Amino acid sequence: MTDMTDLFGGAPDANRAPEHALGRTPSRVPENMRQQRPIEAPQVQRRPPSRTQPLADRMRPKRLEDVRGQDHLLGPEGTLTRMLARGTLSSLILWGGPGCGKTTIARLLAGRAGLFYSQISAVFSGVADLRRAFEEADQKQAATGKGTLLFVDEIHRFNRAQQDGFLPYVERGTVVLVGATTENPSFALNAALLSRCQVLVLNRLDDASLESLLEHAEEEVGRPLPLDPEARASLRAMADGDGRYLLNMVEQLVALDSSKVLTPRDLAAILSRRAILYDRDREEHYNLISALHKSLRGSDPDAALYWFARMLEGGEDPRYIARRLTRFAAEDVGQADPSALPMAVAGWQTYERLGSPEGELALAQVVVHLATAPKSNAVYTAYKAARALARDTGSLMPPSHILNAPTSLMKDIGYGKGYEYDHDSEDAFSGQNYFPEGMPRASLYHPTDRGHEGRIRKLLDMRAAKRASREP
Repeated sequence: MTDMTDLFGGAPDANRAPEHALGRTPSRVPENMRQQRPIEAPQVQRRPPSRTQPLADRMRPKRLEDVRGQDHLLGPEGTLTRMLARGTLSSLILWGGPGCGKTTIARLLAGRAGLFYSQISAVFSGVADLRRAFEEADQKQAATGKGTLLFVDEIHRFNRAQQDGFLPYVERGTVVLVGATTENPSFALNAALLSRCQVLVLNRLDDASLESLLEHAEEEVGRPLPLDPEARASLRAMADGDGRYLLNMVEQLVALDSSKVLTPRDLAAILSRRAILYDRDREEHYNLISALHKSLRGSDPDAALYWFARMLEGGEDPRYIARRLTRFAAEDVGQADPSALPMAVAGWQTYERLGSPEGELALAQVVVHLATAPKSNAVYTAYKAARALARDTGSLMPPSHILNAPTSLMKDIGYGKGYEYDHDSEDAFSGQNYFPEGMPRASLYHPTDRGHEGRIRKLLDMRAAKRASREP
């Protein structure tokens, strides 16, 4: 790597070998640090459980093997298991939703890999905090030869320049960076940082993992939860894959101190369902509109209604959905059902007139109509082919016989000469050429045999035969 001055004023030498490896006393260690005993890896102090300590914190796993729901990373053949078995730990980006174990995994990885552990949050930290973390990691490495696992929570909240500041320290090995993010790293992190880190996707906790967590929570609090089987299933569903949220709800149930066995109706009155994960301008927005679009294209009205409802429940602007439904009608239904486009526009206008929630029913009707309509992208494909052809032949003039001749001069030079008025021809079709002179005829629109396009196809075949009969 070329010489790089990092954001925080230093210019670490990426090629410098640690001085301890050469048998020399580290030159960068301050005098007062040399006189102290070697630095020990910081341990998170475990206090006795208190009334203010959340249950989720008391139950935080102490071994990687105890982390639930991430067997693809921590199981016998998991990515992290194999990485630790090789004795190497690369810088990582842990991408997953809330309550799936990102912070816990980072903390336990440091202990398993024999690294110092340092944690900062991009929400509350700035340049000074990062500089301090790097300086401390550099001093510890010089004094002990041990690196530091720097855990950065919400790493996507750092701007591009701050993300670049990690690069020299990651390359040199001063820190093993473990960043946690709920956002798609492809959009939230810059390419230079991504190229130096391995992205690991953490799963939301499935139903079995949530049940296992519930059983562990009951052991922790010393008694079973007062829930009937249906209420227990409802509790897991309310957590929506978030282990921390599940334990927070358990804590509320324990605080009730009631012997009554709760039903799902009782549970709904006591607890609130976890808010749906949805950002109107981020990845979940695009994931759900993609799911809606593909469900429509796949002619599945049930799935399409589900994703439509998911977007509404997440707070999506119904006008955005109406616009995308209108686009779908033109792109994926087209002339197979010519009523689809005016139906989509009518649904959009109905919503504009009625507003929410009444107007959303009109959009639901559009969703069902589009999902059940015959499909054709023939117009869309023809349009793209026409644009490409126009770019290649953009300077060719129309044939003179289809040009208007409003002046005598234009008539004299042949404008409009030989034009046949189609309404005077049999079946109102003359079969004349309308492409530029000297340009081969292009075949752009190829209707399918589905829906109304089947009739269009027969008509075009008939006209193509009549056109061919005119050719010399």
